[in-house]
Amino acid sequence: MCGFVGFTNNINDASIIIDEMTDKIAHRGPDSSGKYVDGKIALGFRRLSIIDLSQGDQPLFNEDKSIVLVFNGEIYNFQSLRDELIKSGHVFTTRTDSEVLIHGYEQWGKAMLNKLRGMFAFIIWDKKKNEIFGARDFFGIKPLYYALMDKTFMFGSEIKSFLPHPDFKKELNEVALENYLTFQYSPTENTFFRQVYKLLPAHCFTFKNGKMVTERYWKINFNADDNHSLDYWVDKISDTFKDSVKAHKISDVEVGSFLSSGVDSSYVAAVADVDKTFTVGFGTEEKYNEIGYAKEFSKYISKENISKVISPEEYWSNLPKIQYHMDEPLADPAAVALFFVCKLAAQKVKVVLSGEGADEIFGGYNIYKEPNDISIYNSLPKIVRKGFGYFARKLPAQRGLNFIIRRSQDLEERFIGNAFIFNTKERKELLKFKTTAPSPNDITKPFFNEVKDKDDVTKMQYLDLHLWMTGDILLKADKMSMANSLELRVPFLDKEIMKVAEKIPTKYRVTKSSTKYAMRISALKACPPQTANKKKLGFPVPIRVWLKEDKYYDYVKSEFTSENAEKFFNTEKLVELLDVHKSGKYDYSRKIWTILIFLIWYKVYFG
Repeated sequence: MCGFVGFTNNINDASIIIDEMTDKIAHRGPDSSGKYVDGKIALGFRRLSIIDLSQGDQPLFNEDKSIVLVFNGEIYNFQSLRDELIKSGHVFTTRTDSEVLIHGYEQWGKAMLNKLRGMFAFIIWDKKKNEIFGARDFFGIKPLYYALMDKTFMFGSEIKSFLPHPDFKKELNEVALENYLTFQYSPTENTFFRQVYKLLPAHCFTFKNGKMVTERYWKINFNADDNHSLDYWVDKISDTFKDSVKAHKISDVEVGSFLSSGVDSSYVAAVADVDKTFTVGFGTEEKYNEIGYAKEFSKYISKENISKVISPEEYWSNLPKIQYHMDEPLADPAAVALFFVCKLAAQKVKVVLSGEGADEIFGGYNIYKEPNDISIYNSLPKIVRKGFGYFARKLPAQRGLNFIIRRSQDLEERFIGNAFIFNTKERKELLKFKTTAPSPNDITKPFFNEVKDKDDVTKMQYLDLHLWMTGDILLKADKMSMANSLELRVPFLDKEIMKVAEKIPTKYRVTKSSTKYAMRISALKACPPQTANKKKLGFPVPIRVWLKEDKYYDYVKSEFTSENAEKFFNTEKLVELLDVHKSGKYDYSRKIWTILIFLIWYKVYFG
């Protein structure tokens, strides 16, 4: 919907600085801007008008102007909350969902948060308490960053908005770099900028007298209910999803939908009954181009499909712009494809629905089938598999070894999420310096501990919901859509849907042959069988092919031997990865891409 930024005021030209900071996020809200400055705080806001187009500008105030709000997101149950608050005596001056937060805070304090249904990040300045209160939504759909530098507390929707502030010190966090080399994103609350942090999903904070106190207000709780049949859960998913889509369509502007060949986006598009769907692809090969399918499915649901084929030149030339908008490096090749489909949709609509979250909530990744594998190899004694794994690690990289290594480890040892790029040994060999970065298992252990009594599939989902989904999936969803002044809504990531998914038995989530088992059957109510049963592709991007072409090989090699690369990496090892990949001996495309994206991001932000 929008973007905001602010800081505790201890400078003379706060009004000028807040304007400069707000301008940095103009792409998040091109329709209008606003600010509030007093002797203690400065708040800036950019608006993308979705609801109550004429009266929804921010900052917003309560009746006596003792409370000031800046808010990014949508509250989907705002109408019922508004009615409840009016009955309690609160006076509303707009029809926006934003104003519910002000009066809800007055009425219920932080207990308001568990009454909300939506995606949100917001800041409330309470003049009477001399206190800042802020919160981020349940799943982390909307971002919220903060920093405390030279007694100035800064906060905002994007890190880049902090750059104009005179107290902001732009320094690389080398610990984040080492973590990133394994995960392909920044997996902790630390960011790539030293002393800049993310407020974690489902957390709120208060800042008063120079001190910040954070608190978790909501938790995911997988607790399977075995007392119901598969048909019961299929119907429950269908009914709850329809309700969520209806809530996510609330808008005073036209709403569209993204569409790939997968069941998630197809289910959204079919149930949402939007007028337009949007699809991008690469070349003409079916494994990289889902446009043909999307057009056929759009005909099936009687909707218009708007599509675009992305050329390699477009893809590569936009990498710096995309990493600028991302704030932190993200080495997911699908982020670039998402940028282009957002750009395409923004030419026609202001709001789109998308299928993010279904895989994590309902068990959609193919790797979730691994615990159900009862192959002959898995039946070997664990001590034998560990022995094979030990020797496999000693051998040069080749196909098949990763399988042996993985099957020699317990889930908690081997699984860190959907991306595992460089292991601890590899990243230390690459880097020229030592950091205090924790091991990947130190990062994942707290989450595994929270579900230590659950089955392996549930453990994997729980970890992905807290790390992969927030650090990769939702980061790129927010940043790529907002880069194009487009609001992206995710109806699967709804608190009411999570309540259902938490109780679905594992056997109805993942089987030996199927992922999202119950959800796929539910999708059959709206989609043809070939869609509901379609194998997951993600956003397929042909980087492994491009990296073997001289044009892109030469470009990457120049980056891998650049002055910036020399600062951080043993560059001969980078070139070796590139050469082995080009020769076809081994697919190192993801490792190469992870390094390249960091170098591109570093050049954008540090020169």
